[in-house]
Amino acid sequence: MVLVATMVLRGSNRSHITKKAISNAISATHASTPTAIDPSYFASGACVSYPPTTGDRHTTVFLDAGHGGLDPGGVGVTESGQQIEESTINLAIELDTMVILRAEGFRVVVSRTENSTVLKLGPGDTDGQLLSLLGAHDDVAARDVCANVADADLLVGIYMDAGGTPQNAGSVSIYDTDRPFSKANLTFATLLQNDVLSAMNAQGWGIPNAGVLSDATEGSSVGDPAEGGLAAESANYDHLLLLGPASAGYFSTPSQMPGAVIEPLFLTDPFEGTMAISTSGQEVIATGIATAVEQYFAPTGTTSTVGSPLGGS
Repeated sequence: MVLVATMVLRGSNRSHITKKAISNAISATHASTPTAIDPSYFASGACVSYPPTTGDRHTTVFLDAGHGGLDPGGVGVTESGQQIEESTINLAIELDTMVILRAEGFRVVVSRTENSTVLKLGPGDTDGQLLSLLGAHDDVAARDVCANVADADLLVGIYMDAGGTPQNAGSVSIYDTDRPFSKANLTFATLLQNDVLSAMNAQGWGIPNAGVLSDATEGSSVGDPAEGGLAAESANYDHLLLLGPASAGYFSTPSQMPGAVIEPLFLTDPFEGTMAISTSGQEVIATGIATAVEQYFAPTGTTSTVGSPLGGS
């Protein structure tokens, strides 16, 4: 599940951090091994650049495994009654997708490589064992910062859904209409929805198609708007933070490339939750995401070369 809003990232330090991150990102572009873009700003294992393993398309894809660390995201249950958390599932799919895309010649930058936040947390970012409102907002915004300093050509948000009842089910892809590249956003979101849904249903899962939606209809506000401050601004920001535009005095580091978010399964549906936590299910979703990425960048009239899920034949 995706948060709607954020705030300006630690304004007094932001320009210094960004300059250093840009320098590191330039070096990472030419590196032959995984490279952390800015360990002084991002959490350990976060915002890491991976070079292609086969060929080089000179194209960078940013993959965001939603939530992480103190933020587990949505919580669901499998058919066997096992409780599952969104953050660990998103991470597994992100890493599987990264392996496929690198083999297809893409440089891949991932928001995180372990169960952590993306932002290196500081004073005011936590409230006991949870992220504070400030910390939750800054952590989501840090993913856009990572994508931007990495000079990514495409952004992919990997999240899951959760509903009020076990009957909530289906795959949805989300894009923002209020960006200069909104047409490209829609193109990629449509590919993402079609390819991931096709990959899942080729396994006989029968996942419903919830469609391709504007982010104005998705996400969740954080906190009580009646309290004012960040909570009120969150309620008034009609976009997903990961995809949406800047908002004066509120959010100044929006993504600078086309992108979309995929929520392929409902963790609160026991069948879909079972598929989401399984290694084979995660590989199927990753293959669908990678197919959509390759199709997005492919010349007109060509087809994807992405093969079977990892370990498949």
